[in-house]
Amino acid sequence: MKQIQSIYLFIAIAFSMSFSNAQTAIFNSINSSIFEKLATIENVVSIEKRKTVSHFDTNYEIWFEQAIDHNDLSKGTFRQRVFLGFIDPLKPVFVELQGYGIYTEKAGELANHYKANQLTIEHRYFNNSRPEEINWNTLTIENAAKDQAIIIDAIRKAVYPNAKFITTGISKGCQTTMAHRNFFPENVDASVCYVGPLNYQREDPRVYEFLENVGTKEEREKIKQFQNLCFENRERLLEILKDTAKEHSMSWEFGKEKAIDYTILEYSFAFWQWGNKTEDIPNKNASPQEIYNHLITVVGYGFFESQSVEDLQPYFWAALTQQGIYGYETAPFKQYLQTEEVYKFDWAFPKGITKEYDLKPMQEIKYFLDTSAKKIMFIYGEYDAWSSTAVDLSDTANQREMYKFIKSKGSHTTRINTFNDEKQKEIYVIIDRWLK
Repeated sequence: MKQIQSIYLFIAIAFSMSFSNAQTAIFNSINSSIFEKLATIENVVSIEKRKTVSHFDTNYEIWFEQAIDHNDLSKGTFRQRVFLGFIDPLKPVFVELQGYGIYTEKAGELANHYKANQLTIEHRYFNNSRPEEINWNTLTIENAAKDQAIIIDAIRKAVYPNAKFITTGISKGCQTTMAHRNFFPENVDASVCYVGPLNYQREDPRVYEFLENVGTKEEREKIKQFQNLCFENRERLLEILKDTAKEHSMSWEFGKEKAIDYTILEYSFAFWQWGNKTEDIPNKNASPQEIYNHLITVVGYGFFESQSVEDLQPYFWAALTQQGIYGYETAPFKQYLQTEEVYKFDWAFPKGITKEYDLKPMQEIKYFLDTSAKKIMFIYGEYDAWSSTAVDLSDTANQREMYKFIKSKGSHTTRINTFNDEKQKEIYVIIDRWLK
């Protein structure tokens, strides 16, 4: 009897090993096939298999050769980085349209929720997705949208001819997603946009109105009092800034004097954007170092310091020429700044070049969203300062499956998973329908 059991055990193990080997062979065959399919794409110049992350079976880094100007091919080409997280050719593909460079290969909220494929496209001219010499006039929302459409079409044709495609983007990535749908409304099946502004002017005044009304009166007064406290301690804060700059080799194009002023003025916007708590604000008895520490904790150095500005140069160019930004009202601080002139970001243009702001692109996107856009969802945080210029849906929105969800007291970190269970279910019912 034991001998028979041993024979059965041997057969079971052998079958298991054989089945496992078969699975491995199939897996390797699929991955080899995906690699080969990607290699057939005409303007793919490099493919590298990466370490697997999240739920993906395989991850790839792909470089596309793109026209610097899709309306004038004589200007040459640049290479654009793309990440593909592959799981199944029949499952949905969530296309993460970055407004900046790619910072992770991991699955985003939607790809993770659906255990689906993810295509992540780095925005032109960020990180290494740029030509050696940038012609800044070629950094337009139209050229970027064309980049994305070319990549989506190529990946769909090569790997996912029968899958649903949904674009998604966060903040400037949301702006990128809106622009892409404006120029190529049928390029994907639907879109989910997170916390993205739709500005109507270069310095959109709706930001000022928002900051004057967000939260409670007590909260706004406490924020204003802290900014006053900063200006009252300005000279000491400036000395701390200078010491920090020397220690960490930091500099500011407009100088350290302006740097401390801009940082103090940015405080209210940053406070609400990132969901800070008023109970953490130092009182009038705080030391200059405590005041400085809190100011930098909320604002940081990454918006004004020279190296950061250089890294963000494509963002500032887009904001100052087509997508809009904001300025800083100085009237409430006239006693400290001796001016009521709005502080702007003109200093953030690339060295030696400026350009007039073009109102038309954002107006065209607004018209598209108001009249013909279909299957787009917008997610916002109520207290996020960028919600001051959030998309407003028109009366015909529901007929076109356009939706907007606002997280109560939410910040710029608002995502679907920050809503309560009932609201999450409501949101995913819509996306489920789009994926059928």
